[in-house]
Amino acid sequence: MELTQSQNDRAVGAIVGTAVADALGAHYEFDRPRLGADEKAQMLGGGLGPFAPGEWTDDTTMAWCILDAAAGGLDLRTEEGLTAVGRNFRTWAESDPKDIGNQTAQVLNMAGPAPTAADLRQVSEKLHETTGHTGGNGSLMRTAPVALPYLGDRPAVAEAAAAVSALTHWDEHAQSGCALWSLGIEHAVMHGELDARSGLPLLSPAEAAFWAEKLDEAETEPPGTFNPNGWVVTALQAAWSAIAQTPATGPDHYVEALNTAIRIGNDTDTVAAIAGGLLGARWGASAVPSEWRALSHGYPGIRGDLLATLALDAVAARRS
Repeated sequence: MELTQSQNDRAVGAIVGTAVADALGAHYEFDRPRLGADEKAQMLGGGLGPFAPGEWTDDTTMAWCILDAAAGGLDLRTEEGLTAVGRNFRTWAESDPKDIGNQTAQVLNMAGPAPTAADLRQVSEKLHETTGHTGGNGSLMRTAPVALPYLGDRPAVAEAAAAVSALTHWDEHAQSGCALWSLGIEHAVMHGELDARSGLPLLSPAEAAFWAEKLDEAETEPPGTFNPNGWVVTALQAAWSAIAQTPATGPDHYVEALNTAIRIGNDTDTVAAIAGGLLGARWGASAVPSEWRALSHGYPGIRGDLLATLALDAVAARRS
């Protein structure tokens, strides 16, 4: 089945929307400074990097690591595909990155050079057994590309999202949260609708009940409730709260909901990146302001336009 022009625009939007939102939120990370209630976020760079205006952070860098493998035709559910993703992660980690999450860095360091997917899973699982705390937001922030090779095959989306998460984030909520969000992106691309609950039937009964309750909270509690948001659960709630509680009057919803997401504070680049992936999947790359897209760039030394090309390649790779 060929995608329509609008569906292709939305598929690209999932990736471009992530990268631009990530770069937008970088300036405000950990409330330095805090975006005021009447302020609009600006593309200023800075943050932990510090990053140049329009430069994406580790959120989009790790998304690129996944997208690169998918665009090359690899199946993200297989050992070959997951190993390619993991080695992209490791190569980046060896490049003296401006920012990298503590849990991700620990897993990649312990797995050693040129790790296989099995190596990473073993370390990730062992870390979870040892600490019981592997549910950071670091796998959710990168999950936007996962849906693109499997549009129309929702079980495959869920399987791939959980498998990619488990490379560094073994926690069950991290894996199911990635599946839920990736399924939301798939639904938005295919149907032009925002529905964070569309993936609940593909989760285990326990995880479906858990996330249904958390989505209810996100829709009814003020967005600022979900600060801090370093945990995968509160990060997803923050992103969905910003989306659901910002009036959707059309494509401007992309920008306005990102303002809401960044005003929540704390891990602003990550919450914005998570929200931006779903918003872009709903409203399309055409909804992302052109001046922000023109500034978009980052690891591995590429412009944002190449992300758009890779997104289409990922969509086409497994549909041919």
